[in-house]
Amino acid sequence: MARTKSWVLTGVLGVALLATGCGNAQREATDAAIRAAQTAINTVQADAVKYAPDQLAAANTALQTAKDALAKGDYTAALAAAKDAASKARELAAAAAAKKQEWTQTWASLNESLPKSMEAVKAKLDAYSRHLPAGMDKDKLAEAKAQYEQAKQAWADATATATQGNLGEAIKKSSVLKDVLAQLKEFLGIKS
Repeated sequence: MARTKSWVLTGVLGVALLATGCGNAQREATDAAIRAAQTAINTVQADAVKYAPDQLAAANTALQTAKDALAKGDYTAALAAAKDAASKARELAAAAAAKKQEWTQTWASLNESLPKSMEAVKAKLDAYSRHLPAGMDKDKLAEAKAQYEQAKQAWADATATATQGNLGEAIKKSSVLKDVLAQLKEFLGIKS
């Protein structure tokens, strides 16, 4: 009987050691998956902050879920969340790259077209300053010049913002400017 108890105790101890060993291996594998997801997110974070902040938040939330599950010892949930975070990091990288390309192209187009519109408006204002056309008085011309000066300052602000690397904000500022210039061109009789 003592011998049977000894074998049972040895068997239970062996199973406990095996479970502990498996638990450590599972923990290490899950921890490695979490670190890999963290590295993937860190790699794209600089662009993601600018170009895909919502998706970055989702990836970070999935990563935090994985860390929380790991801390609770729920390796299955932690591993699933780590895989989700890694997947979101891949999607994030693609989304950020696509948005960056889109904004770069949009800014290049604005950077080409808006200065031309500004020059056309300036030339017409200068011409009208020398000789007022029929139907325009000095007050209307002065108002148009004031709008042009505001547009000129807005363009300088947008350009500075783009130079700082914030293309999204520069594009927003330029969109307003584009509308103002379109109104000025129409008022001054400039055909686009």
